[in-house]
Amino acid sequence: MSTATFIDIILAIILPPLGVFLKFGCEVEFWICVILTLLGWLPGILYAIYVITK
Repeated sequence: MSTATFIDIILAIILPPLGVFLKFGCEVEFWICVILTLLGWLPGILYAIYVITK
């Protein structure tokens, strides 16, 4: 795991859409993360970490 990935994971825990946005931009992954975060904080975090580490 690189330092950039580690920072992305930390940002995904604090604010999930931000971590995904920095990795992918405004693509589908970002919008899915926004919706999941609005539905509940934990689903947004889990999805963000999954997307960043895959």
